[in-house]
Amino acid sequence: MIRAGPDSGRRANSFADILKEEVQAATWGEPMRDNNSCQGDLFTRPAVRPARRLAPARDVAIVAALATLWPPALTAQIGDRPSAPPDTAATATLPVTVAEAFAGLDDFITATMAEWQVPGLAVGVIRDGEVILATGFGYRDRAARLPVSEYTTMAIGSNSKSFTVTLLAILADEGLLDWDLPVREYLPDFRLYDDFATAEMTPRDLVTHQSGLPRHDNMWYGRSRTRAEIFEKLRYLEPNASFRSRYQYQNLMFMAAGHVAERITGKDWHRLIDERIFTPLGMDRSTTSVGENSGSGDHALPYVLHDGVLKRVAFRNMDPMAPAGSINSNVMEMLVYIRTHLDGGVFAGARIISEENSARMQQPQFAIPGESEFAELGQVSYGLGLRVGSYRGHKMVDHGGVVDGFISSMSWLPRERIGVIVLSNRSGEMNPVPEIVAYNIYDRLLGLSEIDWNARNLHLRAEQQARAAESERDLEARRVKGTQPSHDLSVYSGRYDHPAYGVMEVRVRRGRLEIVYDGCHLELEHYHYDTFAINSRPSTVPVTGLVTFSANESGEVASVAIPFEPNGADIVFQRVRPQR
Repeated sequence: MIRAGPDSGRRANSFADILKEEVQAATWGEPMRDNNSCQGDLFTRPAVRPARRLAPARDVAIVAALATLWPPALTAQIGDRPSAPPDTAATATLPVTVAEAFAGLDDFITATMAEWQVPGLAVGVIRDGEVILATGFGYRDRAARLPVSEYTTMAIGSNSKSFTVTLLAILADEGLLDWDLPVREYLPDFRLYDDFATAEMTPRDLVTHQSGLPRHDNMWYGRSRTRAEIFEKLRYLEPNASFRSRYQYQNLMFMAAGHVAERITGKDWHRLIDERIFTPLGMDRSTTSVGENSGSGDHALPYVLHDGVLKRVAFRNMDPMAPAGSINSNVMEMLVYIRTHLDGGVFAGARIISEENSARMQQPQFAIPGESEFAELGQVSYGLGLRVGSYRGHKMVDHGGVVDGFISSMSWLPRERIGVIVLSNRSGEMNPVPEIVAYNIYDRLLGLSEIDWNARNLHLRAEQQARAAESERDLEARRVKGTQPSHDLSVYSGRYDHPAYGVMEVRVRRGRLEIVYDGCHLELEHYHYDTFAINSRPSTVPVTGLVTFSANESGEVASVAIPFEPNGADIVFQRVRPQR
């Protein structure tokens, strides 16, 4: 644990909105396989593979480098929206000591974790180049009662995206990549459903979520596909908006961005991140795959909360989508990474990326639609692998990440030279703790009155639960009673194919239909006519809603529409006729 001594100097629903893009694709998973689970590539334990270990001398070097003071902070940016209370941002004065600012913080964090059933949390804070807090709370392993420390490794999910952008920035600085040249200059085989997007998509477009594609995460999540196979299938994914017309969070384009770096250098993404970012920054315990974690000797186990019950789950192997979200790290090493971006791309006297590209990452590139219901959070845009907004009148750069059993929050205030990283080992039902803790720390260090973000999130949770209950009632009200399927259930059985999503098998099991693909089983319950409701628990499958079978002109069951993409049309699978 590191603490400073006494003399050291849109919507805010904490992932309900800020991280809802992440949670949609990474909150499922069970520790054991069963007929309702969607497993894909999971690790019940990280594979035994020696990881790089940090030598004691390097420990000292990192802390020493982080302790170097930056120039005095610039005047805080005052946004258009008032803070709450309205005059606090203008009149606040920084606390005399860090100890004064952090008085009662431990109790606050412990109580907030208990409220949201978070087993373990790690928190790191840097100000003016000095690590003023780096510690752990709770347990990385509940059964063994092993505590979280500042070096406990956890998955950071989509906070990996800015690492991929940093890698591209390094290549741009070396003259190997142009942000605004077509992607096909680097990937001649890059092809999307839309010909115009195929021809005009640039590396900048790949990492700013303006491809025109909705998420389409179910074509890779929990599936047994390689990155090359996923890349080849991009051409079959239909957009729901025109190119560059709408912000839509997109993991697949970040995978393609990583592929650009691989083609340019002839090295895989994992090796590039290790050589070009981890090694120069001394991030020796950080890894790019869960299979490398066991060698650290201090890694957290993942837990998921469903129906109020906390369960240990398996590690999710994110390797096929690695450039979008496979990095694992700890708060000490993430503070090194944050400081590098706070300091314009320089760490310990060595330039990692140019000042121009560092600034570009932290500048708005594409507006994120919508406004926060909270005045303390200003309008948000997406930079390059980072979000750009404001907190209580102060410019804030941030991102979040979710992988089965882990939620993280990374943020910094550039003008105030303050950065915060919070890692937790619980996903599933709403987990706003990382964001609550980060905001509370900013309130304290900025000398502002503390906003009760916990109470606000409890209110938002209640609203979410009410909306979910209303949706269930609406679904039941739309159901036409007294109908039957137009065929015997056995007639629906067979294999159905989609060029991007692959082959699904429909079969009868225990008098009901089910859909099976890879390790996933979707139990179906008759809804009305030829429409069936997915009856599997949301905690074990990444899809809910209604499945509809359609017939051809001869009356034969010819296709099935499955709601794999919640932000677009259902994905239609055509029946595969057996060869005669």
